[in-house]
Amino acid sequence: MTNTSPPVLDIRNLRVEYPLANGSTLTAVKNIDLTIQPGEIHALVGESGAGKTTVGNALMGLLQAPGKIVAGSISIAGKPIDVRTGRTEGIIPGRDVGAIFQDPMTSLNPLFTVESQLCEGMLTHLNISGREARARALDLMKAVGIPEPERRLGSYPHQLSGGQRQRVVIATALACDPKLIVADEPTTALDVSVQAQILKLIRELADARGVGVLLVTHNMGVVAEIADRVTIMQNGDVVESGSALEVLTAPKAPYARTLISAVPPIDTRLERLPVPSDETKTTRKARDAVRRNSTKGDTARTGDVILDVRNLCVEYGRHSLIPGRKASVFKAVKDVSFDVRRGEIFGLVGESGCGKTTVANTIAGLVTQSSGDIDFQGTALGARRGKSVRQSLQMVFQDPYSALNPRLRINATIAEPILFYNLASTAEQARQDARTLLEAVGLPAETGTRFSHAFSGGQRQRIAIARALGPRPSMLICDEPTSALDVSVQAQLLNLLKDLRDLAGLSMLFISHDLAVIRQMCDRVAVMKAGEIVELADTETLFTAPKHDYTRELLRLAPSLDRILCNESNATSLRR
Repeated sequence: MTNTSPPVLDIRNLRVEYPLANGSTLTAVKNIDLTIQPGEIHALVGESGAGKTTVGNALMGLLQAPGKIVAGSISIAGKPIDVRTGRTEGIIPGRDVGAIFQDPMTSLNPLFTVESQLCEGMLTHLNISGREARARALDLMKAVGIPEPERRLGSYPHQLSGGQRQRVVIATALACDPKLIVADEPTTALDVSVQAQILKLIRELADARGVGVLLVTHNMGVVAEIADRVTIMQNGDVVESGSALEVLTAPKAPYARTLISAVPPIDTRLERLPVPSDETKTTRKARDAVRRNSTKGDTARTGDVILDVRNLCVEYGRHSLIPGRKASVFKAVKDVSFDVRRGEIFGLVGESGCGKTTVANTIAGLVTQSSGDIDFQGTALGARRGKSVRQSLQMVFQDPYSALNPRLRINATIAEPILFYNLASTAEQARQDARTLLEAVGLPAETGTRFSHAFSGGQRQRIAIARALGPRPSMLICDEPTSALDVSVQAQLLNLLKDLRDLAGLSMLFISHDLAVIRQMCDRVAVMKAGEIVELADTETLFTAPKHDYTRELLRLAPSLDRILCNESNATSLRR
C-alpha cells in the first residue's frame, strides 16, 4: 500500500516489562517495531501470552501496574505519546483511538443501558445533540447487525448474548470516527454470519475513511479475509512481518509455519490436528491426566443415550415486575429436541442470540425451562440438580474471566470441586491434581500460584477447562470453549477433548460458531436459528450436503484459509 501521509501509528523499539514479586522481571514486549498507514489493517498474531494485547494497551495508556514501558517510542498521527504516562496533547482515547476489547462483558458498564453507553462518547467529543446522538447510535446498532436495534438500545448488557455484547462494543469504538482502532479479538464471540458483516464493516471503514486498524487476533481466517499486513509475535518478540499474502502463503519462520499449519480445515476432517513438535511432552501429560481423571466404574455402553432433550421451551418475561403492566414474553428456545449418546460429541451451531447458550444453561440447571423434558443418565432433571448430577455434568463457559473467582489462586480454583466431590483424600493431593490438570491444558504447573487477572484471555479459558475436568464428569457442556484460544493451543485442546472422549468415554455438547472446529470435533450437528433447530444431521452429511438454506449460508460465510487464499480476487485485495 503506497501512501505519502504520515502513519497513523508508528511504534519504534518498544519494550514493556513487569517487575515480579520475587525480584525478577518479565519482559512482555521486546523491542518491537510496527507501523500502520492510513487505511491499512495490520494484524498482530501470536499465541495467547505472546504480548499482542500488551502492545495495544501500551499505545492506549492502559498498561496495568506494575507494567511499564522501559524503552522505545509511540506516535499516533504524527503526535508522540509520553511513554511514561501513555498520554499526549491532542490525542484523546475514544475520539482519536477507538478500542474493541476481547471481553465484552467487562468493557460495558452493567448499570447503564446500551443507548447511554453508545451516546456518552458522542455527546462528549462530537458536539451534537442528544437526539442526534441517539439517531447515530441506532445507525451503529444496525450497522453491526444487532436484531431489533430500537428495542436493544434500552437493554442492559446482561440482557444481551455474548455476541450481541461484542457488537455493542464495536459500535462504541466506531462512534466518534477515530483515526486508529485497536481491535483486540473483535470477532471472538461472533458467529460466522455476523463475523463476515463486522469484517466487511471494518474493511470499509479503513478504505473509505482512512482509519488505521491494529487487529489483534488468533484467527488466521480473519487475517486472510481483511488484513493488509501481518506481524507474528512469540514470547514478546516479532518472528515474522510482511504482507498478509506473503506471510500466509510462504511463511519463513518455523513458528509462523506452525501457526498456519494448526488452522483447522473446514473442507476435510482430520483424525488429529497438528501441534508444534515441542508440545509432544505436554500432549503426553495431557493423556496421562485424562486417564487419571476419567470417570471410574461406568459400565454403560458407548452409544447409549446419556442426554435426551424433548420439546424444550424457554420463555423470558412471563411475569411483569411492574404491577398492572402486561408482561412481554420472549421465546428464547422453541420446541427443541435432540439426544446425545455416550461417547459422542454433539455440536450446536447458529448465530448469536439463536438460543444455543440458553439450551446449554437450561441443561446445566442455570435456567428453568418453561416446558419440555430433560433426561440425563436415565434421570429426569427438574429445576434442581442433585450433587451427583452436578458432578457428572460440568460446563465450560464462554467467558472465562467471569467464570473464575478473582479472589482465589488458580490451584485453589481447580482444587475446589475436587475437594467438594471428595475426589482427593487431602488438600495437598487436590492441589497436585490441580497442577497436573494445568499441565494437561498446556500451562506450567507453577502458574497455579497466580490469580486469574494475571493471565491472558486464552490462558484463562484453559484454566476454566482444567477446572471442569477436575470432578471427573461423564459429560461436558462446552460453550465456545476455544473461542479465546490461538490456533496452536486450540489444536492442542481439541486433541485433548478428543482424548477425553476416546479414553474416558466422555460425552460432550459442543457449542461453537467456528464451523471448522465443529467439523473436526463433532459426530453430529444441530443448526439453530431463532430458537429452533432447523437441521440435524451427522457432521459429514451436514458439511457436504446441507439441506436448509440457513445452513448453506453459514457454510458459505465461514472464513477458510485455503478457500480465501485460493480465491484470486481476495488475493488481489490482500496485495493492496
